[in-house]
Amino acid sequence: MIRFTFVIAVLALFSAGAVAQDGTLKKIKDTGSITIGHRDASLPFSYYNDKQQPIGYAMDLCARIVDAVKAHLKLPAIKTNYQLVTSANRIPLMANGTIDLECGSTTNNVARQEQVWFTMTHFVTANRWVSKKSSKLKTLKDLSNKTIVSTAGTTNIKQITEINAQQNLNMRIISANGHPEAFQMVETGRAEAFVMDDILLAGLAAQSRSPKDYEISSVALSVEPYGIMLRKDDKEFKAVVDKAMSDVFKSGQINAIYSKWFEKPVPPKNINLSLPMSAAFKKVVANPTSSGDPKAYE
Repeated sequence: MIRFTFVIAVLALFSAGAVAQDGTLKKIKDTGSITIGHRDASLPFSYYNDKQQPIGYAMDLCARIVDAVKAHLKLPAIKTNYQLVTSANRIPLMANGTIDLECGSTTNNVARQEQVWFTMTHFVTANRWVSKKSSKLKTLKDLSNKTIVSTAGTTNIKQITEINAQQNLNMRIISANGHPEAFQMVETGRAEAFVMDDILLAGLAAQSRSPKDYEISSVALSVEPYGIMLRKDDKEFKAVVDKAMSDVFKSGQINAIYSKWFEKPVPPKNINLSLPMSAAFKKVVANPTSSGDPKAYE
Protein backbone atom coordinates (compact mmCIF):
# COMPACT_ATOMS: atom_id res chain seq x y z
CA MET A 1 0.00 0.00 0.00
CA ILE A 2 2.82 2.42 0.90
CA ARG A 3 4.64 1.68 -2.36
CA PHE A 4 1.43 2.19 -4.39
CA THR A 5 0.70 5.48 -2.62
CA PHE A 6 4.25 6.66 -3.29
CA VAL A 7 3.93 5.89 -7.00
CA ILE A 8 0.63 7.80 -7.20
CA ALA A 9 2.21 10.79 -5.45
CA VAL A 10 5.17 10.77 -7.84
CA LEU A 11 2.83 10.60 -10.85
CA ALA A 12 0.79 13.52 -9.49
CA LEU A 13 3.93 15.62 -9.06
CA PHE A 14 5.11 14.68 -12.55
CA SER A 15 1.74 15.69 -13.99
CA ALA A 16 1.82 19.04 -12.21
CA GLY A 17 5.40 19.63 -13.36
CA ALA A 18 4.50 18.82 -16.94
CA VAL A 19 1.61 21.28 -16.91
CA ALA A 20 3.78 24.01 -15.39
CA GLN A 21 6.53 23.40 -17.96
CA ASP A 22 4.31 23.25 -21.02
CA GLY A 23 1.79 25.84 -19.86
CA THR A 24 -1.98 25.82 -19.58
CA LEU A 25 -2.47 27.41 -23.00
CA LYS A 26 -0.63 24.52 -24.67
CA LYS A 27 -2.69 22.04 -22.66
CA ILE A 28 -5.92 23.71 -23.79
CA LYS A 29 -4.80 23.89 -27.41
CA ASP A 30 -3.70 20.25 -27.48
CA THR A 31 -6.89 18.93 -25.87
CA GLY A 32 -9.37 21.49 -27.20
CA SER A 33 -10.81 21.75 -23.70
CA ILE A 34 -10.53 23.66 -20.43
CA THR A 35 -11.51 22.42 -16.98
CA ILE A 36 -13.22 24.79 -14.58
CA GLY A 37 -13.35 24.09 -10.88
CA HIS A 38 -16.58 25.25 -9.26
CA ARG A 39 -18.41 25.15 -5.93
CA ASP A 40 -21.80 23.67 -5.11
CA ALA A 41 -23.14 26.19 -2.59
CA SER A 42 -21.26 29.51 -2.73
CA LEU A 43 -24.24 31.63 -3.73
CA PRO A 44 -24.12 33.87 -5.74
CA PHE A 45 -20.55 33.17 -6.88
CA SER A 46 -20.59 29.51 -7.82
CA TYR A 47 -23.36 27.07 -6.97
CA TYR A 48 -25.81 24.56 -8.40
CA ASN A 49 -29.14 25.59 -9.87
CA ASP A 50 -32.20 23.32 -9.68
CA LYS A 51 -30.84 21.29 -12.62
CA GLN A 52 -27.52 20.63 -10.85
CA GLN A 53 -25.71 22.95 -13.26
CA PRO A 54 -22.98 25.26 -11.94
CA ILE A 55 -23.98 28.92 -12.23
CA GLY A 56 -23.06 32.21 -10.59
CA TYR A 57 -21.18 35.48 -10.74
CA ALA A 58 -17.73 33.86 -10.83
CA MET A 59 -18.94 31.36 -13.42
CA ASP A 60 -20.06 34.21 -15.70
CA LEU A 61 -16.65 35.84 -15.36
CA CYS A 62 -14.93 32.54 -16.15
CA ALA A 63 -17.07 32.24 -19.29
CA ARG A 64 -15.61 35.57 -20.45
CA ILE A 65 -12.12 34.23 -19.75
CA VAL A 66 -12.80 31.08 -21.79
CA ASP A 67 -13.95 33.25 -24.72
CA ALA A 68 -10.73 35.26 -24.48
CA VAL A 69 -8.59 32.09 -24.39
CA LYS A 70 -10.44 30.74 -27.44
CA ALA A 71 -9.77 34.00 -29.33
CA HIS A 72 -6.11 34.06 -28.25
CA LEU A 73 -5.53 30.48 -29.42
CA LYS A 74 -7.59 31.06 -32.58
CA LEU A 75 -9.70 27.97 -31.88
CA PRO A 76 -13.21 27.64 -33.36
CA ALA A 77 -14.44 26.19 -30.06
CA ILE A 78 -13.26 25.08 -26.63
CA LYS A 79 -15.03 22.35 -24.69
CA THR A 80 -15.64 23.41 -21.10
CA ASN A 81 -15.43 20.63 -18.52
CA TYR A 82 -16.66 21.19 -14.97
CA GLN A 83 -15.09 19.79 -11.81
CA LEU A 84 -16.71 20.21 -8.39
CA VAL A 85 -14.18 21.36 -5.78
CA THR A 86 -14.30 22.04 -2.05
CA SER A 87 -12.51 24.47 0.23
CA ALA A 88 -10.14 21.66 1.20
CA ASN A 89 -9.20 20.27 -2.24
CA ARG A 90 -9.38 23.29 -4.58
CA ILE A 91 -5.70 24.26 -4.26
CA PRO A 92 -4.31 20.68 -4.65
CA LEU A 93 -6.54 20.11 -7.70
CA MET A 94 -5.21 23.30 -9.25
CA ALA A 95 -1.59 22.49 -8.43
CA ASN A 96 -1.74 18.96 -9.87
CA GLY A 97 -3.33 20.02 -13.16
CA THR A 98 -6.83 18.62 -12.62
CA ILE A 99 -8.47 22.04 -13.06
CA ASP A 100 -7.29 25.05 -15.09
CA LEU A 101 -9.40 27.80 -13.49
CA GLU A 102 -11.13 27.81 -10.12
CA CYS A 103 -14.28 29.91 -10.30
CA GLY A 104 -15.72 30.40 -6.86
CA SER A 105 -15.28 32.43 -3.69
CA THR A 106 -11.59 31.93 -2.95
CA THR A 107 -9.64 34.51 -0.98
CA ASN A 108 -6.45 35.73 -2.61
CA ASN A 109 -3.74 36.20 -0.01
CA VAL A 110 0.05 36.22 0.11
CA ALA A 111 0.27 32.77 1.73
CA ARG A 112 -1.83 31.13 -0.99
CA GLN A 113 0.24 32.81 -3.69
CA GLU A 114 3.07 30.51 -2.64
CA GLN A 115 0.99 27.63 -4.09
CA VAL A 116 -1.25 29.17 -6.77
CA TRP A 117 -1.76 32.42 -8.65
CA PHE A 118 -4.85 34.58 -8.96
CA THR A 119 -6.26 36.81 -11.66
CA MET A 120 -7.81 40.23 -11.01
CA THR A 121 -9.88 40.49 -7.83
CA HIS A 122 -13.59 40.10 -8.63
CA PHE A 123 -15.08 40.86 -5.21
CA VAL A 124 -14.04 42.32 -1.87
CA THR A 125 -15.68 40.97 1.27
CA ALA A 126 -14.89 40.72 5.00
CA ASN A 127 -14.61 37.91 7.54
CA ARG A 128 -17.53 38.14 10.01
CA TRP A 129 -19.85 35.76 11.88
CA VAL A 130 -23.53 34.92 11.68
CA SER A 131 -25.56 33.93 14.71
CA LYS A 132 -29.14 33.87 15.91
CA LYS A 133 -30.28 37.31 17.07
CA SER A 134 -31.42 35.73 20.32
CA SER A 135 -27.79 34.82 21.11
CA LYS A 136 -26.77 38.51 21.20
CA LEU A 137 -23.22 37.89 19.99
CA LYS A 138 -22.22 41.44 19.15
CA THR A 139 -18.49 41.49 19.94
CA LEU A 140 -15.54 39.13 19.89
CA LYS A 141 -15.71 38.99 23.67
CA ASP A 142 -19.27 37.69 23.36
CA LEU A 143 -17.86 34.64 21.56
CA SER A 144 -15.85 33.63 24.64
CA ASN A 145 -16.51 30.06 25.78
CA LYS A 146 -18.87 29.51 22.85
CA THR A 147 -18.86 26.81 20.16
CA ILE A 148 -17.86 28.39 16.86
CA VAL A 149 -17.92 26.70 13.46
CA SER A 150 -16.18 27.52 10.20
CA THR A 151 -15.49 25.67 6.98
CA ALA A 152 -12.45 23.39 6.69
CA GLY A 153 -9.68 24.59 4.38
CA THR A 154 -10.61 28.29 4.53
CA THR A 155 -8.70 31.37 5.65
CA ASN A 156 -11.63 32.05 7.99
CA ILE A 157 -11.11 29.05 10.26
CA LYS A 158 -7.37 29.75 10.36
CA GLN A 159 -7.96 33.34 11.39
CA ILE A 160 -10.55 32.67 14.09
CA THR A 161 -8.26 29.98 15.54
CA GLU A 162 -5.40 32.50 15.71
CA ILE A 163 -7.63 35.16 17.30
CA ASN A 164 -8.88 32.62 19.83
CA ALA A 165 -5.32 31.85 20.92
CA GLN A 166 -4.11 35.47 20.90
CA GLN A 167 -7.02 36.81 22.95
CA ASN A 168 -7.55 33.74 25.18
CA LEU A 169 -11.24 33.59 24.30
CA ASN A 170 -11.56 29.87 25.06
CA MET A 171 -13.81 29.29 22.07
CA ARG A 172 -14.47 25.70 20.99
CA ILE A 173 -13.77 25.85 17.25
CA ILE A 174 -15.10 23.07 15.05
CA SER A 175 -14.87 22.58 11.29
CA ALA A 176 -17.55 21.71 8.76
CA ASN A 177 -17.15 20.12 5.35
CA GLY A 178 -19.02 22.90 3.58
CA HIS A 179 -20.80 26.22 4.11
CA PRO A 180 -24.33 24.72 4.23
CA GLU A 181 -23.27 22.21 6.89
CA ALA A 182 -21.69 24.98 8.98
CA PHE A 183 -24.80 27.17 8.78
CA GLN A 184 -26.99 24.20 9.68
CA MET A 185 -24.96 23.77 12.87
CA VAL A 186 -26.03 27.27 13.92
CA GLU A 187 -29.62 26.56 12.86
CA THR A 188 -29.76 23.43 15.03
CA GLY A 189 -27.84 24.83 17.99
CA ARG A 190 -24.73 22.67 17.60
CA ALA A 191 -22.74 25.90 17.19
CA GLU A 192 -23.56 29.43 18.28
CA ALA A 193 -21.83 31.27 15.45
CA PHE A 194 -20.46 30.57 11.98
CA VAL A 195 -17.37 32.53 10.93
CA MET A 196 -17.15 33.12 7.17
CA ASP A 197 -17.09 35.82 4.49
CA ASP A 198 -20.05 38.14 5.03
CA ILE A 199 -21.41 37.84 1.48
CA LEU A 200 -21.61 34.04 1.78
CA LEU A 201 -23.26 34.34 5.19
CA ALA A 202 -25.83 36.73 3.72
CA GLY A 203 -26.68 34.22 0.99
CA LEU A 204 -27.06 31.34 3.45
CA ALA A 205 -29.21 33.36 5.84
CA ALA A 206 -31.43 34.53 2.98
CA GLN A 207 -32.01 30.90 1.96
CA SER A 208 -32.81 29.71 5.48
CA ARG A 209 -36.27 28.92 6.83
CA SER A 210 -36.35 32.06 9.00
CA PRO A 211 -33.98 34.71 7.59
CA LYS A 212 -35.11 37.29 10.16
CA ASP A 213 -33.80 35.09 12.99
CA TYR A 214 -30.17 35.71 12.02
CA GLU A 215 -27.76 38.61 12.10
CA ILE A 216 -24.27 39.13 10.71
CA SER A 217 -21.75 40.80 12.98
CA SER A 218 -20.87 44.45 12.44
CA VAL A 219 -17.36 43.49 13.57
CA ALA A 220 -15.10 42.62 10.62
CA LEU A 221 -12.14 40.34 11.36
CA SER A 222 -10.36 40.94 8.04
CA VAL A 223 -10.64 42.12 4.44
CA GLU A 224 -11.02 39.24 1.95
CA PRO A 225 -10.35 39.88 -1.78
CA TYR A 226 -11.72 37.09 -3.99
CA GLY A 227 -9.85 35.93 -7.07
CA ILE A 228 -10.10 33.25 -9.74
CA MET A 229 -7.26 30.77 -9.24
CA LEU A 230 -4.83 29.55 -11.88
CA ARG A 231 -1.57 27.63 -11.73
CA LYS A 232 1.51 29.25 -10.26
CA ASP A 233 4.35 30.38 -12.54
CA ASP A 234 2.25 30.22 -15.73
CA LYS A 235 2.96 33.78 -16.89
CA GLU A 236 1.61 33.35 -20.42
CA PHE A 237 -1.76 32.05 -19.26
CA LYS A 238 -2.02 34.67 -16.51
CA ALA A 239 -1.41 37.44 -19.05
CA VAL A 240 -4.34 36.25 -21.18
CA VAL A 241 -6.61 35.77 -18.17
CA ASP A 242 -5.69 39.13 -16.62
CA LYS A 243 -6.37 40.94 -19.89
CA ALA A 244 -9.76 39.24 -20.19
CA MET A 245 -10.73 40.36 -16.69
CA SER A 246 -9.39 43.88 -17.20
CA ASP A 247 -11.37 44.15 -20.44
CA VAL A 248 -14.56 43.17 -18.61
CA PHE A 249 -13.89 45.87 -16.02
CA LYS A 250 -12.76 48.64 -18.36
CA SER A 251 -15.54 48.06 -20.90
CA GLY A 252 -18.23 48.38 -18.24
CA GLN A 253 -19.49 44.81 -18.76
CA ILE A 254 -18.85 44.19 -15.08
CA ASN A 255 -21.74 46.48 -14.11
CA ALA A 256 -24.40 44.29 -15.75
CA ILE A 257 -22.77 41.06 -14.55
CA TYR A 258 -22.54 42.36 -10.98
CA SER A 259 -26.13 43.68 -10.99
CA LYS A 260 -27.43 40.34 -12.30
CA TRP A 261 -26.10 38.44 -9.27
CA PHE A 262 -26.15 40.97 -6.43
CA GLU A 263 -29.00 43.36 -7.16
CA LYS A 264 -31.62 41.13 -8.79
CA PRO A 265 -33.38 37.87 -7.84
CA VAL A 266 -31.16 34.86 -8.50
CA PRO A 267 -32.22 31.26 -9.14
CA PRO A 268 -33.37 28.84 -7.96
CA LYS A 269 -35.23 30.60 -5.10
CA ASN A 270 -35.26 34.14 -6.53
CA ILE A 271 -33.29 35.53 -3.60
CA ASN A 272 -32.24 39.17 -4.00
CA LEU A 273 -29.17 40.10 -1.94
CA SER A 274 -29.75 43.80 -2.78
CA LEU A 275 -26.04 44.53 -2.43
CA PRO A 276 -24.73 47.54 -4.40
CA MET A 277 -21.11 47.50 -5.53
CA SER A 278 -18.85 48.51 -2.64
CA ALA A 279 -16.38 51.39 -2.73
CA ALA A 280 -13.55 48.87 -2.33
CA PHE A 281 -14.60 46.91 -5.41
CA LYS A 282 -15.26 50.07 -7.45
CA LYS A 283 -11.62 50.91 -6.77
CA VAL A 284 -10.58 47.54 -8.22
CA VAL A 285 -12.77 48.02 -11.30
CA ALA A 286 -11.09 51.38 -11.95
CA ASN A 287 -7.61 49.97 -11.33
CA PRO A 288 -7.62 46.15 -11.65
CA THR A 289 -5.27 44.32 -9.31
CA SER A 290 -4.47 40.75 -8.31
CA SER A 291 -2.76 41.81 -5.07
CA GLY A 292 -3.07 39.50 -2.09
CA ASP A 293 -2.34 42.33 0.34
CA PRO A 294 -5.49 43.44 2.22
CA LYS A 295 -4.09 46.98 2.43
CA ALA A 296 -4.46 47.29 -1.35
CA TYR A 297 -8.25 47.31 -0.84
CA GLU A 298 -8.50 49.95 1.87
